Amino acid sequence: MTPEQFIEFARVLPEPLLLVSGEGQLLATNQPVADMLGLRRQELREKMLFELVTESANDVLKYLQACSSSRTMVIGSLTLRKNDGQTLICRSQGAVIQPWSPESSALILLRLENRTLASSNFVLLNQKIDELAKEVQRRKQAEEALQEANQELEIRVEERTTALQETLKELQLTQTQLIQAEKMSSLGQMVAGIAHEINNPVSFIYGNLHHAHQYTQDLLKLVQIYQQVCSNPPPEIQEQIEEIDLDFLIEDITKLFHSMAVGTERIQEIVKSLRNFSRLDEAEVKQVNIHEGIDSTLMILEHRLQARHEYPEITVIKKYSQLPNVTCYPGQLNQVFMNILANAIDALEPSANNENQKLTKNNPQIKIKTEIIDEKWIEVSIADNGLGINEQVRSKLFDPFFTTKAVGKGTGLGLYISYQIIVEKHNGQLSCFSAPGKGAEFVIKIPVSSVS
Repeated sequence: MTPEQFIEFARVLPEPLLLVSGEGQLLATNQPVADMLGLRRQELREKMLFELVTESANDVLKYLQACSSSRTMVIGSLTLRKNDGQTLICRSQGAVIQPWSPESSALILLRLENRTLASSNFVLLNQKIDELAKEVQRRKQAEEALQEANQELEIRVEERTTALQETLKELQLTQTQLIQAEKMSSLGQMVAGIAHEINNPVSFIYGNLHHAHQYTQDLLKLVQIYQQVCSNPPPEIQEQIEEIDLDFLIEDITKLFHSMAVGTERIQEIVKSLRNFSRLDEAEVKQVNIHEGIDSTLMILEHRLQARHEYPEITVIKKYSQLPNVTCYPGQLNQVFMNILANAIDALEPSANNENQKLTKNNPQIKIKTEIIDEKWIEVSIADNGLGINEQVRSKLFDPFFTTKAVGKGTGLGLYISYQIIVEKHNGQLSCFSAPGKGAEFVIKIPVSSVS
């Protein structure tokens, strides 16, 4: 991407974006960056990134080198110097657009985000990870130096090193979860935006269908009156009536309007489901209808439930009880439904394995059941009639990064994050019951109103 292409691309975006070289030279910016710094875009031309931030040139170069050599987005933090003398802490996300080569320098796209609290927490998290990584390295060196001198001391150092490595692993997992949450937030914004853009023209079409149908009926009545009054029309008119098959047209046009009405209503249902699933306006605790969240998720996954390649459709059997509204985090709960239902579909798809095809070929099913346990708790059960899970795999289902899917098919975070959402966010329970050849059932139990 050239600086000119970047400017054209970034001009319509509201996010502050920078295009820099691997040496830190500003190649192009957009207006939000200039507004953030209190400068004009012309004043930023040919400047070095070091001139705009409080971090040392060495630290900035290290970050740019990390962006240049990584195939994924690199998260960092930059403190900007504003024109009025104040500083602004920003979270940065860097991605290489043109890798370094002997012929040209690397081109790096930086996205800045003014989130003071999030940036502080993220910087603190990265600092702790760096500190713990350095501490682990120091203790390993001490272990090697003292190995011959004192066996007992070696054992103690090893124990402390192991503990620190576990802590480092937990912090790295937390970092991964933060990135995953950011991805889900971006997905929700995109889904809500698409739903909004589709809803406007569909509402216009749906609102005018009634009038178009009424006008057509009025014209058809006029034609019928004309036929009654003029029983012997001129040959030209009679030929036209026969050519267009007027009787069939009168009968079929009502069906056409009905089909169009059904189609637009279907689109409106899909839009409603997309907006319900994204729940961007419901990030905080709110009372919601659990069934709406399940139905919205099923609507989004409907294309995976349909029949294809001589394999029958996956039947969804819903047994809903009369549930009270539940106080919860709606968007996160929808994410749990998405993860569990997508896994159930994976278990029933023809690509799962040949034995599974024989087992469920004639009747692949997903059963969803909701019920009230007592006045304080409700239960949601999602079960499939797939091949099932053995005890060895079942015991690790909620472990982070554990997956039975092929490389590139799964990250091993879906069920782990679902477990955290149900247990930690909603003070509930998430269990799996399965045996080889008997399918798998995931049971969600959450309180009606107790959310931490």
